[in-house]
Amino acid sequence: MLIKRTERQARHGRLTAALAEQSNGRLDRRTFLRRSGLAAGGLATLGAFQLGSVRKAEAGPPPPAGAAVTIRKNICTHCSVGCTVIAEVINGVWTGQEPGWDSPINRGSHCAKGAATRELVHGDRRLRYPMKMVNGQWTRISWDTAINEIGDKLMAIREKSGPDSVYWLGSAKFTNEGAYLNRKFAAFWGTNNSDHQARICHSTTVAGVANTWGYGAMTNSYTDIRNSKTMIIMGGNPAEAHPVSLQHVLEGKEAQRANMIVIDPRMTRTAAHATEYVRIRSGTDIPVIYGMLHHIFKNGWEDKQFIEQRVYGMDDIRKEVAKWTPEEVERVSGVPGAQLERVAKMFATEKPSTLIWCMGATQHTVGTANVRAFCIALLATGNVGAAGTGANIFRGHTNVQGATDLGLDIVTLPLYYGLAEGAWKHWGRVWEVEYDWLASRFTQTTAADGKVVKMMETPGIPSTRWFDATLMAKDQVSQSDNIKAMFIMGHGGNTVTRMPEAAKGVAKLDLLVVADPVPTTWAVLAERKDNTYLLPIATSYETSGSRTSSNRAIQWGEQIVKPIFESKDDLEVMYLLAKKLGLADRMFKNIKVENNMPVAEDILREINRGGFSTGYCGQSPERLKAHMKNQAKFDMLTQRAPKDLPEIGGDYYGLPWPCWGTPEFRHPGTPLLYNTNLSIKEGGGTFRARFGVEREETLPDGTKRKVSLLGNGYYSKDSEIKDGYPEFTLGVLKKLGWDGDLTPQELATIQRINPANPDAVSWSLDLSGGIQRVAITHGCVPYGNGKARANAFGLPDAIPVHREPIYTPRPDLVAKYPTLPDARQFRVPNIGFSVQKAAVDKGVAKDFPLILSSGRLVEYEGGGEETRSNKWLAELQQDMFIEINPADAAARGIKDGAWVWVTGAESGSKARMKALVTERVGKGVTWCPFHFAGWFQGVDQRKNYPKGTDPIVLGESVNVLTTYGYDPVTGMQEPKATLCQVRAA
Repeated sequence: MLIKRTERQARHGRLTAALAEQSNGRLDRRTFLRRSGLAAGGLATLGAFQLGSVRKAEAGPPPPAGAAVTIRKNICTHCSVGCTVIAEVINGVWTGQEPGWDSPINRGSHCAKGAATRELVHGDRRLRYPMKMVNGQWTRISWDTAINEIGDKLMAIREKSGPDSVYWLGSAKFTNEGAYLNRKFAAFWGTNNSDHQARICHSTTVAGVANTWGYGAMTNSYTDIRNSKTMIIMGGNPAEAHPVSLQHVLEGKEAQRANMIVIDPRMTRTAAHATEYVRIRSGTDIPVIYGMLHHIFKNGWEDKQFIEQRVYGMDDIRKEVAKWTPEEVERVSGVPGAQLERVAKMFATEKPSTLIWCMGATQHTVGTANVRAFCIALLATGNVGAAGTGANIFRGHTNVQGATDLGLDIVTLPLYYGLAEGAWKHWGRVWEVEYDWLASRFTQTTAADGKVVKMMETPGIPSTRWFDATLMAKDQVSQSDNIKAMFIMGHGGNTVTRMPEAAKGVAKLDLLVVADPVPTTWAVLAERKDNTYLLPIATSYETSGSRTSSNRAIQWGEQIVKPIFESKDDLEVMYLLAKKLGLADRMFKNIKVENNMPVAEDILREINRGGFSTGYCGQSPERLKAHMKNQAKFDMLTQRAPKDLPEIGGDYYGLPWPCWGTPEFRHPGTPLLYNTNLSIKEGGGTFRARFGVEREETLPDGTKRKVSLLGNGYYSKDSEIKDGYPEFTLGVLKKLGWDGDLTPQELATIQRINPANPDAVSWSLDLSGGIQRVAITHGCVPYGNGKARANAFGLPDAIPVHREPIYTPRPDLVAKYPTLPDARQFRVPNIGFSVQKAAVDKGVAKDFPLILSSGRLVEYEGGGEETRSNKWLAELQQDMFIEINPADAAARGIKDGAWVWVTGAESGSKARMKALVTERVGKGVTWCPFHFAGWFQGVDQRKNYPKGTDPIVLGESVNVLTTYGYDPVTGMQEPKATLCQVRAA
């Protein structure tokens, strides 16, 4: 139960009194665990109970008097709203927890998961020590043995099959420092097969948004939504997925008398708060957006000046939108034209307007195109770059934004530098490692046309396809050999589609290493007998370091308690493995290591030295710690501190990137991207000129013309250039006569980077920060002033095009709206077209007539392994279920709460779960939560977990049922629009 600030003081008084009643003496960790019921017994025997008999959890007694209470702050480890957790620590034991009352983000609020988050540290289901499987049995081993054996096996696989045969699957649970180090580790190992959870949640957001206006991130902030007059939530359910964010949505709605429009296939808890609910067929986001734009263009509601000055290619959108008459939109999506006209008018005329989305929009074969359509709707109405506007993209894990930023991605190095030679040389300079040595770590292959392919510059295999790269014939995988080993840190195994195939992939691996606080689905999915290792990892609260919230703000979390049992910090594990593999001296050349533990502050400073492209250069550990210490001094709405304060004066909370220049430059951070109402020094910006200066177009008569891609008569406040301009280089500074503003030291650094042609050194490669500093001093943003792209030339669909899901309930639409042709993408074939054609030819929709979608519950998070092991949460939701409409349930003789079998359209897949009969889903639609695992196609796998570590609640994973389908730009899977059948069990 949440309490007011005044009640908090009373609670502290009661706590002090309770402590005074206890006898004197130290409370050690073992005593605390025993008193809390977390030692042998208690919930340790819960695995033997039936799910319906989960008993009420009870807290232990308070600690004795006389113990000093230490208050520490960290960040909630669940979604990426970024709530502060306040911990009370006595003698090294975490004894009490409260929400961050002074946080300008959560303001004393927690959701169910946040309120129960302390249990992740003291929970009795955690791995206690390293284990390996020997002849099918879990066996305890030491850390030394684990590191030595794993290292030897990795080297043997590398020698035989090459570095790309090892897949490094990282985590959005890492701190920024952990994510960066994990990507650096993969680079030093010699592979781009390095990924994390963003692949399956927002990789399409990053690609779609970045290819529209420059950066692939949330443009505004959670609190800025309070400024919106119209908000559309499409493919998101913050009431359950990001509950604390909903306070800003709902308070803004009341204060502004705002329109709150929810567009979703399901009547969610968020939709219950809406002023207008629009039910659509899953997978028809683009027709709905085009249906809105049809009315906007027809009625002249578009922002003509904004388009003229700041957008390229909107006329191409008009041509596509013309095809989507209200009648065609309703035929495809089910949404009446009159309702869309009403929604479109509000969005375009009752401004400022914002568009909020999450995985309901991104997890499709057209995920990137969906995101692009959302951005185009914002551009057409001028709803980008000001308070209350923008793309508010809610990310799913604590640090999924930061882990993506720091390069845990198959297509980039840290901070989106890409994989080209210049990007590698940049990071080589930061790491002080020779480029030739880095290149020697990678292999080269020969393509079918005889050309040599540098794997160093080739995107890796998406985490959605790793098992295909294990199971396919060797000649079908475009690298030296198949995937032979997986080293997984903090990533659930039940979150990818096509789990029956994933299980086969797990079984075929030569080596499987799972490093996590709890054993995950990876450990039990396949009947492996040997060469499987479990490494106990510290939770987020047992580590220190920075995390980046959805709104790009970075917060420093301090270690609350030291890792319990034999758990180790991610950073220490990576150091020990690097040392074993002979990489440590180079990897940690500029990072201090104390007792095998890399210093997080040093890692962040290294990030600062190299992170100019995204503005991760100004957020030093000292500045971030000062923000956490002074949270109460930041304004909740603007997120800014008064300018007259020491340490934090004028800063925006968390120094949201881009935070330009060096930390000494003291840029305040950028709360709203592309905001021309502020000067660059004060956090303003323009659209990024990352797509070139001009483009040659072919006209209908065959003639060609060149069109400028730079801004047209718009610029940020105080800019000395009153028009568009390109990205800054030393050469650009010289043309402007601003190069004299560089210090001799800055100029010397620039000349060392490219002695042959220093004029070519850009703002993002200049390790001195001088080019950024000079540009900003003159009121210009270092990345230039360009136009956003409505026409994103270079993408498979430069203009977003509706394409039916691979398994569509409307096969009659496939001929007109087919998926893209088969192609080789990310080293493996994408045969979506062939699968879609076969499904139509075989009449799959007749045997599997129900749409199957999935989403979040408020009680659990991600793959659910940690939260389903949390006794406070486990009693809230004990069964996996499927929502089914009353008409569909009646036709199948299914009663509410009854067991059912759900079958999928591929692999003969099936899953046993309970039915929730509800009108939340429409006729012909079903919905499941995606947090469950531990059953597999009707079989309880509890016995496969190491003794005492099985989650309290088990259930089928919905991804046993989900099917083939991948976005061509990112490899994103399609769990939101497939087909199933439901029968009474």
